[in-house]
Amino acid sequence: MESLFILIPITLLLVGVAIAVFFWAMRSGQFDDLDSPAWRILGDDDDRPRR
Repeated sequence: MESLFILIPITLLLVGVAIAVFFWAMRSGQFDDLDSPAWRILGDDDDRPRR
């Protein structure tokens, strides 16, 4: 029972940090373009000559 007095505040702190990081990522534009990185690998941009 005494461990709950330690675990509950630690859990609330971790949830608060996770929410803060999520909102920081939203404000900084981390989720703006989710499709381009997946399509970028299909592009043929071989600028280097083959050996």
